Amino acid sequence: MSIIDFRLRPPSGEFLDTLMYASGERRDGFTRTVGFEPSPAAQQQSMDMTIAEMDAAGVAHGVVVGRLAGMLGSISNDDVKVLMDTYGERFIGAASIDPTNRINACRSIDASMAAGFKLINIEPGAYPVPMYADDRRLYPIYAHCEDRGIPIILMVGGTAGPDLSYSDPIRTDRMLADFPNLKVVLAHGGWPWVTQILHIAFRRTNVYLSPDMYFSRMAGWEEYIKAADGFLADRMLYASSFPFCPIKGYKEWFETLPIQEANRKKIMSENARKLLGLQVLEETVLA
Repeated sequence: MSIIDFRLRPPSGEFLDTLMYASGERRDGFTRTVGFEPSPAAQQQSMDMTIAEMDAAGVAHGVVVGRLAGMLGSISNDDVKVLMDTYGERFIGAASIDPTNRINACRSIDASMAAGFKLINIEPGAYPVPMYADDRRLYPIYAHCEDRGIPIILMVGGTAGPDLSYSDPIRTDRMLADFPNLKVVLAHGGWPWVTQILHIAFRRTNVYLSPDMYFSRMAGWEEYIKAADGFLADRMLYASSFPFCPIKGYKEWFETLPIQEANRKKIMSENARKLLGLQVLEETVLA
């Protein structure tokens, strides 16, 4: 099984200026809180060690997310593209956009897709001027992606904004209902609104759930497991959220969860391949 890690932040370029690397002690404290030992690759900020850890874990591809954020730090699309160009298919790019200018945002989306990015990252509450998921300024951008069949990552969980209201599942549900053909990956799994977000995922079949670091022994994590081995097996995505969780350690832990092997393969590889069109491309090459 060639694993796709749907949230992997390598120690490179602008990532090193963000809190996840600049504040290593704080990061490692969270890592231990969720039951892991920190990755030496993260602590030593080594790309070579990160690639070696991916290899040891059987991770063929890592989704690298660009972002335009305030205190969380920003990662430019150009910086993500450097990783894509340097390491080839090992890293799959998710491009960020500036939502304050609708025309430029849509042009940026089209340019990113032409440059090889596979999806768009939208973090409403983390923007320099925070927004909610159902902010009408985002609607033309959602529509642009829906019309073109471009999946988006939507961060509406964890540290999604200045306060808990920015991960309000009701606002997420409204947005999903308004764009039923837009494929939306909910980063951080909508945590801590676990029951509510699972209800939304049950109702809205355009939702993919990626609990990533909040999957591991955080409040409600058992419910994620039940959904992963049940109704959401075709729409759950595996993600370590490295460097907050170690790539190899997270994979070894994930394989101990009570999930049927067929569903585990979907979650760790097949669902992401279908969402990103990788399976179709591979079949075309083989043909």
